Amino acid sequence: QVQLVESGGGLVQAGGFLRLSCAASGSTFSIYYMAWFRQAPGKERDFVAAINWRGGMPYYIDSVKGRFTISRDNAKNTVYLRMNSLKPEDTAVYYCAAGPYCSGGGCYATAGRYAYWGQGTQVTVSS
Repeated sequence: QVQLVESGGGLVQAGGFLRLSCAASGSTFSIYYMAWFRQAPGKERDFVAAINWRGGMPYYIDSVKGRFTISRDNAKNTVYLRMNSLKPEDTAVYYCAAGPYCSGGGCYATAGRYAYWGQGTQVTVSS
């Protein structure tokens, strides 16, 4: 089992920044991908960014490229999401997810591939 605890959400004005953190504990050796998803009211949970826990290039949806940065600190078993130039459309509950290796192009962007989820943290961007 893997436990994920998120922190860092809040209320920010458009153009501002936030940094989300996700601390993993438990059987972290089973983790291959760590990712962030977000869910706005009345919408599906959407992929935002993912990173290979053991190295390699990160992945982003097009709408956050150049604004968001996902990174990891293996020593702390923590993944971060630095969000710059925030927009009102970024408002959502942000979830951290951890999962094993998967094959197939873009599999890291599929919520069903992830076995473990955090409780979510609210990000609200005011205009």
